Amino acid sequence: MLSLYVKLCFVSLRSNLQHKASFGLLTLATFITTFIDIFVIWALFNRFKMVKGWTLFELMLILGIIYMGFAIAEAFARSFAKFSEVVKRGDFDRILLRPLGTLVQVATREIEFMKTGRFFLGLFILIYGCSKLKISLFSLHSVVIILSIVGTASLFYGIFVIEATLAFWTTESLEIMNITTYGGVQAGEYPMSIYNRAFRLFFTFVIPLSCVAYYPIAILLRHETFPFWVGCISPFLGIVFLFLSFKLWKIGVRRYHSTGS
Repeated sequence: MLSLYVKLCFVSLRSNLQHKASFGLLTLATFITTFIDIFVIWALFNRFKMVKGWTLFELMLILGIIYMGFAIAEAFARSFAKFSEVVKRGDFDRILLRPLGTLVQVATREIEFMKTGRFFLGLFILIYGCSKLKISLFSLHSVVIILSIVGTASLFYGIFVIEATLAFWTTESLEIMNITTYGGVQAGEYPMSIYNRAFRLFFTFVIPLSCVAYYPIAILLRHETFPFWVGCISPFLGIVFLFLSFKLWKIGVRRYHSTGS
């Protein structure tokens, strides 16, 4: 199953590269859009120097994790964001007739590798922040950072899957889900400690964005007093969230009724 998924991903990549100019321009557009967000944050720190005790270089670690994790999820889960159209057109009926699992089929319908612009900018920010904070790339701290990226990507991928699953009941993508995807990225650009209690609770126990991106780095940099092992295991909540989203998907598939077309 995994080898087939990888092959389908390469097929999608070759498809993306058929129009190299378009691919390059879309990648550049994603890069510039993300760079503008970073410029706004830089301007804020240039004026106030610190936000809730966080310096710009410290925040760069969270920014890098958020941008890289979201870029991975958005690229590989893009077809889930458009899944409501598949249901409305009756195309999901054909998917059900094929022997391959529905999740794999939907996931590989459309992969947008042009989202790499956000990913590489996030990688640059992360490496630059680590160099300024004297964090070695070959240390236990770097392991925590890698786990955070994986956890963040899993979390956002799971959110896209849940958004697609809701189409089995509503046949429309709910705009409120943008609060947890693109809104989640914007919220994650700043330390969670600046937000009110209700907001922090939502992004900790409902959508565990704090657990995969904020707490591991906050504990690593000693902005939070939790034990170090908490920062090591909290990113795994993103993987748990992804697993639960797959379970919800299966429930949605069982709920699905053919369009009859």
